[in-house]
Order: sequence, then C-alpha cells, then structure tokens
Amino acid sequence: MQTILGANGQIGEELARELKRHYTSDIRIVSRNAKKVNDTDTVFSADLSIRESAIEAVKGSEIAYFTLGLPMNSDLWEKQFLLITKNVIEACKINGTKLVFFDNTYMYPQNDAVLTENTKFAPVGRKGMVRKKMTEMLLKEMEAGEMDIVICRAPEFYGPGKTQSITNTFIFNAIKDGKKLKVPLWDNKLRSLIWTPDASRAAALIGNTPDAFGQTWHLPIDDHRLTYKEFIALVSKVYGKEFKYSIIPKFAFKLGALFNKNAKELQELLPRYEHNNLFDDSKFKTRFPNFQVTTYKQGIEQIKKEQQVAR
Repeated sequence: MQTILGANGQIGEELARELKRHYTSDIRIVSRNAKKVNDTDTVFSADLSIRESAIEAVKGSEIAYFTLGLPMNSDLWEKQFLLITKNVIEACKINGTKLVFFDNTYMYPQNDAVLTENTKFAPVGRKGMVRKKMTEMLLKEMEAGEMDIVICRAPEFYGPGKTQSITNTFIFNAIKDGKKLKVPLWDNKLRSLIWTPDASRAAALIGNTPDAFGQTWHLPIDDHRLTYKEFIALVSKVYGKEFKYSIIPKFAFKLGALFNKNAKELQELLPRYEHNNLFDDSKFKTRFPNFQVTTYKQGIEQIKKEQQVAR
C-alpha cells in the first residue's frame, strides 16, 4: 500500500491519480477530512499533529508521501508544521515505511544564484525558517540511515484545478474573473514555474525508484525560462486575446499588509520576485531522461480548456 498524507490538495490529488495509473491501486488517502480521489482508494481522516493518529495513518504502508500544506499563516506554521513532520518521521520509523517528502524552496536564498540540490539554506522570514527546520529534520534522519527518506523539491506552482500560487492568482484567476492581470514587483525577471501535475508525476516516479532514496531531487520544469512579460505574452497568444497587466510595486504590498492579513503573510515571499529565479533540475533530467515535461504552452492550453469547460 502507498499512502498520501495531505492528499486532498492539488499535489496530493494528482499524485493519487498518477499512482493509480502506473504503480498501484492500493492507495490510502489521509487528510483531516479525507475524500477518495480514485474509486479504489481507502480513506483515513486524521490530525497528523497527534502522534498516535500519524502512526495509524501510515500503518501497513510501504511508502508514504508527505504532501500536506497549511494556510499561509506564520503562527500556524510554527505551531503545527514541525510537530507534524516529527510525528510523520516517527510513524514511518515505527511502521517501516519509506517517506517521500514534497518540499518547496522557501529555505533557499532569495537572490539571482542558480539553485541546486546543494544550495545552502538562507531563509527569508518565518515561514522560510520553518521549512528550513523541517528539511533539516529529514536530512538528519537521512544521514542516520535508520529509515528510507527522499526529498522532492519544487519551485513555484502554476497549473489546473486547485493549484494555489501567485501566478495562478494574479494571472489565470484574473482571466477567469475578467479582471486585469497583475505582476508582483518586476516583469523582467526570469521565473522558474512547475506544472503541478508534472510535480506529482515526478514525485510518484521518485517514490517508486528504490535507488532515488537518501537524496534530494529538484523536480522537473520547462527549462525555457520566461519573464512574466514573456509569460503573459504567451498566455495572450494561446488565448487569442491580448491581456494587459499592471505591476504591483513593493510599497503597495507594504501598504496592503497594514490592512490585510494575507498581504502581510506575503511580505516575506516578495524578495523572490526582485531577482531571477533559477531553479536547476538537471539532476532529475539526467537520471530520468524519458520524463516528458509539460511545456508552458501546453500547460496554458490546458488551463484555457479547463476554464472554457467550466463556463
């Protein structure tokens, strides 16, 4: 059996579909209010901040995938994420379960440097510090060698369905709602964006590749990096309509943070939009040369189709 912890978000749902397609029909879906993704799934509703619940959640599992997310709330992250990570590690040890940890780039330095799996952590802000501590817990266990762990790290998302990201919010949700598109800080900085179904497919592949464990892997992206200006031009071409956009300056975010909690939580993520974001996925592509990455054009076409069907 393979178990997905935090299974009802975009990454977890796509992961469940991919596991069913290519690896196993014996899948357990775990979340606070667990719901089936595939007809053959079993469900287990659990609060993973409770140690006993975490142990029961992975019981009998060969592989557990940690895809759990929390709302963008620094207080909640500091209170819950480290505890949940500790509980899941202990649960996997007790049950002899391999752990595939889906990670992000919040702990990386926010500058123009090329980001590889060996980049030293230099988090900006409270949420970045939490992600650093979570990852360090896993690396410590990995070094100890008492359990099988692999870290799958993804840059910013864009994608269909429930995908949540600044790119989806400011561009594709704006298109859906008939609003003007927005870009944070600069439109001329290169972005590294991952198509969420690709992230899930790659995590499933790594999880089912025994010699991939004991390492960190950057998940694959379309390496034809685009600025937001170029990305929106491509969106306009695919949609057959020229989309105008405005650039949100830093002072507007700072002003918004005085009145809006979500804007306040966003503050520590802004440095990444002041620089080129250069995420290196060469390790993955060398090891898995046959993995087909969704191009930006293909991804945008899928989002457009999804929006048309939803009307």
